[in-house]
Amino acid sequence: MGRKYDYDYMIIGSGPAGSAAALGLAKSRKRIAIVDGGNFGGARLNTRNVPYGVALDFAHTYSNISIYPEFGHQELSFSFPTLISRQLKTVAKASGNNKSLLETANITCIDGYANFLDPHTVAIGEHQRTAANFILATGAQLKAPEISGLDAVNYLTPATAIKTRRLPKAVFVVGAGATGCEIAEYFAELGTKVLIAEMAERILPREDKDVSTVISEYLTTELDVTVLPNCKVVALEQDNLSKRVIFQTGRAEKLVRVDCIVLATGSEPNLDYGLENAGVKYQRSGVKVNKYFETSAKNIYAIGDCLSGESSSERAEHEGALLASNIVNKAKNTVNYSGFTRIVDTYPQVATVGLNEDDLLRRDRKYHKAVVNIADTMAGQIYNMDYGFVKLLTDKRGYHILGACIVAPNAGLMAEEIALAIRHNLTAAEIASTPHQADSYNYAIRLAAREIITKKK
Repeated sequence: MGRKYDYDYMIIGSGPAGSAAALGLAKSRKRIAIVDGGNFGGARLNTRNVPYGVALDFAHTYSNISIYPEFGHQELSFSFPTLISRQLKTVAKASGNNKSLLETANITCIDGYANFLDPHTVAIGEHQRTAANFILATGAQLKAPEISGLDAVNYLTPATAIKTRRLPKAVFVVGAGATGCEIAEYFAELGTKVLIAEMAERILPREDKDVSTVISEYLTTELDVTVLPNCKVVALEQDNLSKRVIFQTGRAEKLVRVDCIVLATGSEPNLDYGLENAGVKYQRSGVKVNKYFETSAKNIYAIGDCLSGESSSERAEHEGALLASNIVNKAKNTVNYSGFTRIVDTYPQVATVGLNEDDLLRRDRKYHKAVVNIADTMAGQIYNMDYGFVKLLTDKRGYHILGACIVAPNAGLMAEEIALAIRHNLTAAEIASTPHQADSYNYAIRLAAREIITKKK
């Protein structure tokens, strides 16, 4: 007779990946448990996507209103504590730290941190729980940089930066990836003096070079942000009056005093929960899995941000749902990642979907491209938008859509059209023949598609 377990499946982590897997498995009437040591719903819901959406939307709106000449440069004021309060209320509305959806599906919710004792047993606090199978959905955490004095300085993280209850006069942001640029813009739009440092030669180093150029120009010209590429922060200090950042640019070493330091230095998978005791192979970049999300332990799967590679709420949720479907239906389907979009929620917003030029060059693939500046469109002229563009990329033979980089106020929504085209192998001709509203930003996509067709002719 086989060993009896407390649960058929235990999911560790309740973010988008873990919750999707748990809800999918619940349909099979198996005994399902989900454990989380933080807020149910995961870090993305509780500390990233929702609170950032509220904070950035307010900052963008405040900044835009402030520059309208029709307001006669009247002095605008806002309540910073009220903004923070609205973030918390919106998280609650979006089911942050809410177990009810899971419990309604007869999923056992367990508070605490799980640590493996063997492939079928975890310790959660003073208790031990067993499961026939486990799904790892433990997400990621801030990757702390190697900076002298880091432990002696009170710094903010992406999770705490937008929740500070006093608006600082000067902020130094370490790291100019997507999150770093969002944080820098947030504070700058509210009136704070901001400096942002990036070790790479340009900000947003993962994005298209033209994207980096436009966002850097917007930050410096419109918001007076000091952008420091090729910059290494070497030491942090603080006293009762201020914090000090010592950094190197070229051969020069400089010092600046600020009220606040924010670390936006990227993330790394959460892996410190006894994986070696469970026989799960992993490396610093993440848990190792095959194309079916199976780990080296035959009863343990892994999904979401604890894996290496691209991550987002949408991808994590998709992985969780697919894994659950495969388990329930005893199938071997694999994830189709085409059409997923990477967003930088600055103003203007950045959306990258499919392949960009760097991807194509690395793969030695021939391609066509068309670039339409937002300022040259009717929408750009109506809304006085001088920044942004649509860059459309197609193959050389059939002119099928390979990818796009979009910089525009609603780039995320615009990218959905491109995602559909990539997902269903559509061509530039098919996009160009689709009606688009002439006074919308989306019309730039149609113009780019027309340009590619014209080049073909």
